[in-house]
Amino acid sequence: QLSVDSKVQFFAYQKLRDAVHEHRARGGSVVVLDVNTGEVLALANYPSYSPARRTNLSGEQLRNRALTDTFEPGSTMKPLIAALALERGIVKPDTQIQTAPGRITISNATISDSHPHGVLTVNEVIQKSSNVGTVKMAMQLPARDMWETYSAVGLGQRPQVPFPGAVSGRLRAWKTWRPIEQATMSYGYGVSASLFQLARAYSVFARDGELVPVTLFKTDKPAPGVRVFEARHAVAVREMLHMAAGPGGTAPKAQTVGYSVGGKTGTARKQEGKGYAVGKYRGFFVGLAPVDKPRIVVAVMID
Repeated sequence: QLSVDSKVQFFAYQKLRDAVHEHRARGGSVVVLDVNTGEVLALANYPSYSPARRTNLSGEQLRNRALTDTFEPGSTMKPLIAALALERGIVKPDTQIQTAPGRITISNATISDSHPHGVLTVNEVIQKSSNVGTVKMAMQLPARDMWETYSAVGLGQRPQVPFPGAVSGRLRAWKTWRPIEQATMSYGYGVSASLFQLARAYSVFARDGELVPVTLFKTDKPAPGVRVFEARHAVAVREMLHMAAGPGGTAPKAQTVGYSVGGKTGTARKQEGKGYAVGKYRGFFVGLAPVDKPRIVVAVMID
């Protein structure tokens, strides 16, 4: 029996379709996970098709893009850097980081924030999604530690689900990283993942530092997780995600009636040739609810 819940799937698909139409987007995907059992409750893509009517459909239209397509995950990587910096004792949640003048130069390349912020605490770096603040934390970490954390949450590896075409994404060996690449990877450029991988990675924040194995089959048993972060550090980052989805954060619209929500926005410019396209983006949000004891993780991508 499939783990997909018909009601959750129905609403996920409906909301996805509405968002794609509203923003005149090319398409989108959504993944909903139950973090207790690891069950996939919804896996929707738009535009879609009826399996009963397959004439004139190309391979591109038939793909389950949540599993088969990869992209640079952008700012959704920042909470992993915050958690790792907490884990290594480099920062505490209230440690102050100077992000003025809103940009930082690393080996002839300048990394900028969308707005200059001045001094931010680690909590606020995630809340405001500061590239400069994240890079300053990342550059105090060994490249190997970053690589190991990204690997530990499943990036660069094919998800262990019996689904044809599920992809591994791209995570290059840490020994080949130059300083500028370590910097850009801290905010999700130079690494690629599927939406499915991203949803699963966030189970570490929902499960108090444990990564949950995911399944497409129905189960009632709680799934044993694999420890990635100490529980207190995962809970601290969850509070940052709550701030990011609240007033003054990048995703205040993510709050919903009756449940507290935490989560992180991401925006990645699309690659074209050797550079990035102008005015072409993928926007994502990975969220969890309720914040104090999360039960679900939802990942959304609009192309």
